[in-house]
Amino acid sequence: MTGSDPRTASAAPLTGPAAPCWVTLMTRNLETAERFYAQVLGWSLRPGRLGADYSVAYRGEVPVAGVFAVSSAYHVAVAWTPYFAVEDADVAAARVRERSGTVAVGPLTLGKGRGVLASDRDGASFGLWERTEASASPPAPAGHAHAWLRLRTRNAFDAAIFYGEVLDWASGRPGCCDVAYEGDEVIVRCGGHPLARISSGAVEAAVDPVVRPHWQVQFPVADLAATVSAAERHGGALVEERTGFGGTEVTLRDPDGALFAVTDVRSPA
Repeated sequence: MTGSDPRTASAAPLTGPAAPCWVTLMTRNLETAERFYAQVLGWSLRPGRLGADYSVAYRGEVPVAGVFAVSSAYHVAVAWTPYFAVEDADVAAARVRERSGTVAVGPLTLGKGRGVLASDRDGASFGLWERTEASASPPAPAGHAHAWLRLRTRNAFDAAIFYGEVLDWASGRPGCCDVAYEGDEVIVRCGGHPLARISSGAVEAAVDPVVRPHWQVQFPVADLAATVSAAERHGGALVEERTGFGGTEVTLRDPDGALFAVTDVRSPA
């Protein structure tokens, strides 16, 4: 087993009651996904409260991701999807539609909240999550992230405006995320910690799913080579390797076809 790097710091926690985001895998076979991610990322997976088709992945006692075997039932793609916290799912869904995005599912009441599955105007899928009950789960350790995000999109600046208007980024409201234009990318920070990068250059009509607009979920790991090797041994595949400032990120495909990334980069900024 490999697993997430417990030393990784500086990024915004994606877990706990005040988290700006949560990540969920939509898959076809729950048992296969549980076995793969336990072996590759060192997670323990336990039944969730949303039925027999849902599990929650834990790093220690902290929940880090959801795994939902509903892709066939809901006619959605096998994929990792970020869910952004909102105060009102109906209001946020309406904002998506008003800005030429698409709402595919919801708002639906699910467990302790209401969820929406949507896509932006370039076709990248994402979710909205309105928490309706207090969370009993412990938050991630201060300054630690079990995952962070990268949006590959047609135009980073246009995308930042879309998400900013939908999610109240850079609105000046207490607790909102901030947006900074740094070079050719946009960096989203929550509470002063980087949450996501938004990069230009994706092509909507591309055959390669890596090139099409999409949200990429990235998991920091202690040993990149060992993680890639474990993924290949357990039915996954290496799709792309990128080396840049700060380290290397590798895009992998799990046995059901979902893309995700592992990285030795210490911060998404």
